Amino acid sequence: MKLTLIKPNLGRRGARPYVDSGRMEPLQLGVLAGLTPPDVEVVLHDDRMEPIPFDTPTDLVAITVETFTARRAYEIAEAYRRRGVRVVMGGMHPTLAPDEVAGYCDAVVTGDAEAIWPGLIADAAAGRLRPRYEGTGSGRPQAGVRTRRDLFRGKGYLPITLLQYTRGCPHGCTYCATSVFSGRSHRHREVGEVVEEIRAQRRRYLFFVDDNIVADHEAAKELFRALIPLRVRWVSQASIDMLHDRELMDLMVRSGCQGHVIGFESLTDASLRGMHKAVNRTEASDRYARAIDQLRCLGLQTWAAFTLGHDGDTLDSIRATADFAIANKFTFAAYNILMPYPGTPLFAQLDAAGRLLYDGRWWLHPDYRFNHAAFVPARMSPDELTRAAFECRARTNGVRSILYRLAEPRTNLRSPVRFANFAAYNPLFRAEVFKKQDMALGHEPATTMPRTSR
Repeated sequence: MKLTLIKPNLGRRGARPYVDSGRMEPLQLGVLAGLTPPDVEVVLHDDRMEPIPFDTPTDLVAITVETFTARRAYEIAEAYRRRGVRVVMGGMHPTLAPDEVAGYCDAVVTGDAEAIWPGLIADAAAGRLRPRYEGTGSGRPQAGVRTRRDLFRGKGYLPITLLQYTRGCPHGCTYCATSVFSGRSHRHREVGEVVEEIRAQRRRYLFFVDDNIVADHEAAKELFRALIPLRVRWVSQASIDMLHDRELMDLMVRSGCQGHVIGFESLTDASLRGMHKAVNRTEASDRYARAIDQLRCLGLQTWAAFTLGHDGDTLDSIRATADFAIANKFTFAAYNILMPYPGTPLFAQLDAAGRLLYDGRWWLHPDYRFNHAAFVPARMSPDELTRAAFECRARTNGVRSILYRLAEPRTNLRSPVRFANFAAYNPLFRAEVFKKQDMALGHEPATTMPRTSR
């Protein structure tokens, strides 16, 4: 039996598919390959940078689907199903919208795949593939499973190894699809298995793709202690309340941490309260001044993430957010328009208020464009929100801002390695800001949408 794994592309600019110059390894597909019995042939095609050979024989296609890639995933699935090939879809979007996804494939996997994947493969081999497979959200993730990294070779991914220690996040932010997917649970792998995985690959620079690597402080400390003798450098995603635990932060720095993606989200208490981001409210009381100073003293480079379009936001407050990020010389900053992902409290709230645009399914609508508002904000028009968010990205990633933010001696100029990180990735992110804006989702013409059944 032959299994084909596919990572879908995001979309296109005009008639040309988008090529992601900052693409990272599709870790979830490497794990899925590791779960697959060894007698099954496995190949990986990454639609972000290579054509998919639809006419090459295969027995089963598995596509990982995010909400932003759903349209393209359905196009790929339709192309294979026309050729008589069975298609399985799993990941974030199938878990959030399983009934929709079921119309475009032969089997839907919801939740984590570890418990059901070997059985699904056996069913496919026997010709009895079921329409639904419900993964469990309990137990240790990736237990006894080694990522198939051989599938990543030669595909031009960034030179950083992706891996995972924890899954999920216990916080219930209203806009967050991750907390819905995980049921607000937070679980971690055996530390020894993580160490073995690190030792089995050659790179010393790692990205833990955990949703919140420090949500369980004691589990995080166990990992950091194990990383110290490995002499690696690593980054991850973390919540800002980690700064309250001195031992945690000391171990983090000693273990080789270079910095984190941190969700600052908003500068106002009203917005943080409205999105249920309780972990930020104490630190935001002084506009994060103490927290940012602590991060600098520890030498941690910060990717500050903000969400724009909350009911209390105005055009002036959005512009002030970019002023804040530039003034604080963050290594990177991301400005994400609030997206109503299906299944989230935010989606339900906006739907009940009649504020959703694009018929409530922006991810499939032919008129939706990347980084555009998909709902009606409270204090501005959707187009004004779209333009204000792009203005923040353009200003922060402008040459003058990049040079200004570089001049932070405790972080970006702290060492040659940190300088190299800043110098290598800022131009890359700058290019992506302009390349992605206004991009159509999917590859097919805007008037075309895959059918929902064979």
